[in-house]
Amino acid sequence: LSCFASRFHTVAFLQQIWWFEVDGVVKFPLPADIYTLSFRLHLGRFSKRLGRRVSSFEHTHGWDIKPVTFELSTSDGQLASCEHYLDDTEQDYDNGNHKRGCWIDYKVGEFIVNDSEPVTEVRFSVKQIDCTHSKGGLCVDSVFIIPTDLKEHKRKGMLK
Repeated sequence: LSCFASRFHTVAFLQQIWWFEVDGVVKFPLPADIYTLSFRLHLGRFSKRLGRRVSSFEHTHGWDIKPVTFELSTSDGQLASCEHYLDDTEQDYDNGNHKRGCWIDYKVGEFIVNDSEPVTEVRFSVKQIDCTHSKGGLCVDSVFIIPTDLKEHKRKGMLK
């Protein structure tokens, strides 16, 4: 969890929507390795108050009703998908709601690159397209594609 600001000056904030879908594609020669693809998301809106960063959850709603679907696919046929409730407040009452106000990296999956030629194309998406309820209060920061070993070293505190 990272409760610090985004690395970007401006990020997308979804105040209220019915259909949520973010798609992307990258195509470049990745060195042979195993890679992890993750989305970085944040519930709540940022503001500064007395020089301190605070989060407002006024518009945060709907992410506990149905899960969002994360997917990735590669040009050589590898697929990964998973689902997450972005706001699972019922499960967090005992420990406080740790998902709100922090950047969360949602791991979509891993893929293998055996050779940098031919160039690898990676398609990725996150969506919640059930239009039976509105959703809001979500910031979208970025998508990470990093070598899995590097991610594990960072997670274990071996890299800063």
